[in-house]
Amino acid sequence: MPTALLTGGSRGLGLALACALAERGYSLVIDARGGEELAAARAELARRTDVAALVGDVAEERHRRALVAAAAGPVQALINNASLLGPSPQPGVGEYPLNSLEAVYRVNVLAPLRLIQLTLPLLAEGARILNLTSDAAVESYEGWGGYGSSKAALEQLTAVLAAEHPELRVYSVDPGDMRTRMQQEAFPGEDISDRPPPEESVPGLLELIEGQLPSGRYRARELARVGA
Repeated sequence: MPTALLTGGSRGLGLALACALAERGYSLVIDARGGEELAAARAELARRTDVAALVGDVAEERHRRALVAAAAGPVQALINNASLLGPSPQPGVGEYPLNSLEAVYRVNVLAPLRLIQLTLPLLAEGARILNLTSDAAVESYEGWGGYGSSKAALEQLTAVLAAEHPELRVYSVDPGDMRTRMQQEAFPGEDISDRPPPEESVPGLLELIEGQLPSGRYRARELARVGA
């Protein structure tokens, strides 16, 4: 049974992808900061596969080591999905509190990198690493300087990692706008009911996890359309 380690697996895109992987016979290691939501996700997933669910913050080293220990190895897929938006509404760069920016970078940049470092010895031959990113990493949207720059840093780390590890498939993947809690927090007070559900991004992610695409940056919905 292949193993996937997926952060931020209690709701939204993380849970949607975890359910799809469970249906495909993956054993799962997932986490989240909220214990109640994580327990509900674990109960749902446990009906389909073996799952370890750990409550904790990916910004903390002890929690990251616990995730890797739970995965044991070999690991076929590491999906860094957990992210931190930062203040809501998002401030401009000129007045962005540096302590808040440091917190965003700890979760969105340093945590995925450290989890990769810890997992590298456990990765199976040809394993996949997926780092979830955003169009805000490559577009200059007003008010997105904190989150967007953190994802830009993650994308560069991903590209360098791919160059350093040609034996792996290493991806930055933009899932697109989704009808999720984080999206609502990014646009407080706005109606986001027109955004597609996170399930629409899952087929593209599965194409990266199970297909033969070379390392690089991809948009999940474009992959889903190609594979349809």
